[in-house]
Amino acid sequence: MPVSGSVSRRRFLAGTGAVGAGIAIGGAVEELFAGDADAAPIGARDGYGPLVPDPKGLLDLPRGFQYTVLSREGEPLRSGEGPVPSNCDGMAAFPTSGGGTWLVRNHENRRDAEHRVPPVQGLTYDPEGLGGCTALQLDGAGRVRTERVAIAGTAVNCAGGPTPWNTWLTCEETEDRAGTDGYTKDHGFIFEVDPYRPDRTVPEPLAAMGRFQHEAVAVDPRDGAVYETEDAFDKPFGLFYRFLPEKPKGGAGSLRAGGRLEALRVRDVPDLSVVQKPGTVFDHVEWVPVPDPLARETPIRFQDFGPGGITHAQKLEGCYWGGDRVYFVSSYARTKEGSRADHFGQVWSYEPSRRRLTLVIVFGPDTDVEAPGDSPDNICLAPQGGLMVCEDGGGAQHVYGVTRRRTVYPMARNRQNIGTDDKPEWGEFAGVTFSRDRHPTMFVNVYEPGTTFAITGPWDRR
Repeated sequence: MPVSGSVSRRRFLAGTGAVGAGIAIGGAVEELFAGDADAAPIGARDGYGPLVPDPKGLLDLPRGFQYTVLSREGEPLRSGEGPVPSNCDGMAAFPTSGGGTWLVRNHENRRDAEHRVPPVQGLTYDPEGLGGCTALQLDGAGRVRTERVAIAGTAVNCAGGPTPWNTWLTCEETEDRAGTDGYTKDHGFIFEVDPYRPDRTVPEPLAAMGRFQHEAVAVDPRDGAVYETEDAFDKPFGLFYRFLPEKPKGGAGSLRAGGRLEALRVRDVPDLSVVQKPGTVFDHVEWVPVPDPLARETPIRFQDFGPGGITHAQKLEGCYWGGDRVYFVSSYARTKEGSRADHFGQVWSYEPSRRRLTLVIVFGPDTDVEAPGDSPDNICLAPQGGLMVCEDGGGAQHVYGVTRRRTVYPMARNRQNIGTDDKPEWGEFAGVTFSRDRHPTMFVNVYEPGTTFAITGPWDRR
């Protein structure tokens, strides 16, 4: 693959008016949309113009776009089950008849969460787990009709991913065992949530898919293989996994039949951060069986994978399927924290048919920001063309668009200060996703204060 140049910070600022932001990208970004009809370049070529300050102080958007606050933490759930939980994170949209949408939303609640996911009979795994998911039903006009608990009693539900059979896989980003912090059951699992029918959600872990600090998943629609990222907080950092199900044709509940968990090995590359050149390709990478997927005695990333070891990476986060391959994100790597090299974000692709791993793009550090604050996190393909990336770093927090021409533009900026006037701080964005209809709506969460927005406007504007 040819290696393209990077977008300088000066060009980015001049083209978008996003004062204070700094992102440089190296790599052939067009690969991110290859083979995906929904990502055809029918939208704006270089973004939608500068962000307009919001007089309400919530969300800055380009001119012509509007937001609606669908849900906010602490307000009553429409089901009457309790308050809207805190820490809104990963999310996906599922279509309904009549042009409506079901949103399934994670809540990354730890033991100190202000508003837990209320325990509901038949939907609660561990009564002492404060995390879980809520579901919002929107009608064809985008109005909230229902808001209820989708699963409860889990912990630190970070991201996840939708399945081809329209369920949501919610991931626990923790390895806490029963007896830790008051938990009555082991945590660190994936759970399957049915957005349409709560009676079809089974609050039991998909244990064969591994117990580790899960981040996100993506499912190959052709054979049902599930790719999983691990956002481990300490060295050695996380692994990239695939789960080969016993029932490859899929369907709701099919993952309960079990399968085989494997981890990615790139020979002679113990840490993906050392790969710095976009377009670098590794052919015929290996998948090594995980010795103990339940991590009964040793966390998976510490286990013995035999001669050749295993390949690690810091901050493995967003993950999605596009065309004939899976894409996954390393938000950043820092040598001072134990990585082999530094970067401000990588996006990798893996092609199962060729067993080929490619470094597609690199964010920074060709920028004049001093701290690695523009780290890509949740990521999704946008039906109007291009990619949407949630920022999770320091300073102001944005949703950025990335076009096929490698132009980076701001789509939204969080204006809610959760710090102090002397030391302002803004909550990260998470869970960006789109409705599946002719006139798409972008849905996105602000993590803190937990808020879910619907954004509409002239997505097809050139």
